[in-house]
Amino acid sequence: MKTTNIVADTTEYSLLLEQLKSDIQKTQLSAAMSITKKLVNLYWRMEMKLSTKVLESGWGTKVIERLSQDICVSFPDISGFSYRNFYFMKQFAESYPEGISETAVSQIPWGHNIALLQKIDHPQERLWYAEQTIENGWSRSMLINWIESDLFGRQGKAITNFQNTLPESQSDLAEQTLKDPYNFSFLALDKKFREKELEQGLVDHIQTFLLELGTGFAFVKRQQRLEVSGKEYVIDLLFYHLKLRCYIVVELKTGEFDPRDAGQMSFYLSAVDDLIRHPEDRPTIGMILCKMKDKVIVEYALRKNLKPIGVASFETKILESLPDDFKGSLPTVEDIEAELSKN
Repeated sequence: MKTTNIVADTTEYSLLLEQLKSDIQKTQLSAAMSITKKLVNLYWRMEMKLSTKVLESGWGTKVIERLSQDICVSFPDISGFSYRNFYFMKQFAESYPEGISETAVSQIPWGHNIALLQKIDHPQERLWYAEQTIENGWSRSMLINWIESDLFGRQGKAITNFQNTLPESQSDLAEQTLKDPYNFSFLALDKKFREKELEQGLVDHIQTFLLELGTGFAFVKRQQRLEVSGKEYVIDLLFYHLKLRCYIVVELKTGEFDPRDAGQMSFYLSAVDDLIRHPEDRPTIGMILCKMKDKVIVEYALRKNLKPIGVASFETKILESLPDDFKGSLPTVEDIEAELSKN
């Protein structure tokens, strides 16, 4: 909003100040001035009144500073009316000019809304994160973590055949459960890491891994053994999803997706359905996590497959190998132990 430095008329200013103070007092009576829906709506109303008055009367920006000071004096025990917070109120009101009462942003804490304003430009994306915050009970730090890892851009982006293999009531939720790519940046692996090392790293950081997988995943077992016709087969990771009400088989591939991976997964899903699944559980779902994939090849591999399978890539931190000439200058374990024994 464009403003000038015209000094506010004393009468008009006093009237506006009293209106805002009255609004604050009414809100105090119905709810404690904490991070609530009433408080967020109060901030939106305050800024809309202020913006309207500034436009009508041509008041300058110094009026905002004066309002902030006077309100803080009138309500010394309540925080949230600093000049800086008035700036966020302005951003907030301008971002939702049609109102917020029926939106998710009115139901999340003010600190969460500030994070959305600071980090996201698009209103629809902000609303999506607000809805996810309500659904999953994210703290502000967790919300920021998901924004910075671009959850909005990754959620539901895995290639699947769920629409053809699952009932409609389950397929949409299953679709949104998977991401692409998965962010395993909490792992630091050598450039030539093997599947066993990736699997071990994920299990060692199981809590962080479960957070990345998303709400509803429960870890069941690593290296789940299946005996079929006297032969033993091993699943990398087995989970149960509390919302989907089904087992989820996860297979890790450190290379590029191969069409044979879908055949192997289909075999595992049939075995789990027969040997582990409870009669009340829904059909088991497969997740193939690979370092690389070709979209067309994945789609061909899943098109006629009768088992619900999703394919996604993953990203990790890669440890760069030291140059050979530098390695020779480093002390060996024996050298370090000998030096420690001296001291």
